Amino acid sequence: MIVGLSFDLKEAMAQAQIQKADDALEEYDSPATVDAIAGVFRTQGHQVNMMGGGRRFLNNILRDKVDIVFNISEGSGNFRSREAQVPSVLEMLNVPYCGSDPQSLAICLDKPLTKQLVSHAGVITPGWHIFSKTSEVNQALLTGLRFPVFVKPAWEGSSKGIRLTSKIESPSDLKKALGTLLEAYGQPVMAEEYIAGAEVTVGVVGNTPPRIVGIMQVIPKTANADFVYSLEVKRDWERLVEYQCPARFKAETMARIAEATLTAYRVLGCRDFGRLDFRVTDKGIPYFIEVNPLPGLNPHSGDLPIMSRLAGWSYERLVSEIFEAGWSRYDTRNQGITRIQ
Repeated sequence: MIVGLSFDLKEAMAQAQIQKADDALEEYDSPATVDAIAGVFRTQGHQVNMMGGGRRFLNNILRDKVDIVFNISEGSGNFRSREAQVPSVLEMLNVPYCGSDPQSLAICLDKPLTKQLVSHAGVITPGWHIFSKTSEVNQALLTGLRFPVFVKPAWEGSSKGIRLTSKIESPSDLKKALGTLLEAYGQPVMAEEYIAGAEVTVGVVGNTPPRIVGIMQVIPKTANADFVYSLEVKRDWERLVEYQCPARFKAETMARIAEATLTAYRVLGCRDFGRLDFRVTDKGIPYFIEVNPLPGLNPHSGDLPIMSRLAGWSYERLVSEIFEAGWSRYDTRNQGITRIQ
């Protein structure tokens, strides 16, 4: 089988985009990630075509024959639909691919829209307000904004804009933080009611039905009641945190997390794989924070590979399970092509 691999490397995106924020390239991939994924397919005896992203991807997909594309491309720009760029082209050309479809990817990158949908489905999520300018703070106070809040760009992933200073205690500090984020990211900012509790991330693979790979708690090595899994922490995770998978909550709490995870995954239309983040209170109540339908697959530092490893899965199994979930959706029209085992 010929497997196309679509991706965006940090180096390529640094040359293609004008960046204001120092974390602008955070969600893009390294050669190590791309090589590791390609290595799984080559070990299985498949040909891998490196499709890249952006214009390189467009040229390659029009020229090269592939049976299916394994998509990890994050897209370019700061558009809230950028993660849908590559899948939209693939659907237009009727090329099979792994991962969520354009609609799901566009919804999930839009944090406020995501929260509206999951809360409507009964999943608990913190209250929030959206700001397009600092002058809107006073109106938000009149309509129920409660401190402390946690601020972040509305259309970003990979903890972009989420720092140790993102927890805000007062209206004056909120105005300052909004000014900084609005300028740096060029998009609305979400202020979300801060939930004290444990930081938890959940990995999902598959579709019919989707399976939880692991429920993983992120625990600071130095006790901190206000711990947040911020960008600074993720960049220095080996020194600052340890991962516990499965998390050691009561059975009732684990069941609540699993139910909320699968409900959100289904309602948002996620496919093949994803990762969902929660804050879990000391009373065992999980609050949905956000979802990543294109979670990082770096074999060393990606949260999904880490939790799958702690759950007893090899990296090869993780990538193959994602591929199988995607390919199985095309089986009825692609009979006779050898699948990855």
